Amino acid sequence: MNRELKLDVHTHTIMSGHAYSTLQEMVTAAQEKHLDILGITEHAPGIPGTCHPIYFRNLHVVPRQYGNLRLMLGAELNILDTRGTLDLDEFYYRLLDLRIAGIHLLCWQGGTREENTDGMVAAIRNPWTQIISHPGDGTAELLFEPIVLAAKETGTLLEINNSSLNPARKKASAHANNLEILRLCKRYEVPVILGSDAHISFDIANYGFIGPLLQETEFPDGLIMNYDTERFLEYISRKTNTL
Repeated sequence: MNRELKLDVHTHTIMSGHAYSTLQEMVTAAQEKHLDILGITEHAPGIPGTCHPIYFRNLHVVPRQYGNLRLMLGAELNILDTRGTLDLDEFYYRLLDLRIAGIHLLCWQGGTREENTDGMVAAIRNPWTQIISHPGDGTAELLFEPIVLAAKETGTLLEINNSSLNPARKKASAHANNLEILRLCKRYEVPVILGSDAHISFDIANYGFIGPLLQETEFPDGLIMNYDTERFLEYISRKTNTL
């Protein structure tokens, strides 16, 4: 990573049930790291212990600007099955600044590698989905080339997730999977977004486990969305502008 990082849009507060910092603590940490954008994307209802859907109804009470920091509030939706079903609906999507979707073991009903891939591609093709979280973490066996091509076609960002690469998570295939995703995105010129998946304020914009993969693949800075705030905002708005 050769340039200044401007944003981190995949983080969680205590409202997700298994994270450890408040919204205000997250904002303060993001300001101290001189970010332009902080995204807080609480887990959607499929994850045990997360916030009730009424939480998302009330997001309008939270200010979105704190000095130079823009706060974007959203959800990390769960891809539930091989049809790409998500666990909130359009009523809630319209209340969110960010809509991330990912596969989580606690609420995933999978199938074969091909069926799993179909489910993720269906979620990518959902016009509300802006980012796919940790597609390379190994929770579901996937074929990555169709996923990368669907992301390119639809303008959906694929996340390279720092937390998944942490050895403490014991995700044995995450390193190889994320290398494959980066190589495919480089080949097809598909942009990615780096995500900390921070569950505590200290981890905001921590991409330390991702750096070696970017170096190994010689991944171009021009395909990393975290360096350019305006480009990121324009890119994620493309799909929803057609709704």
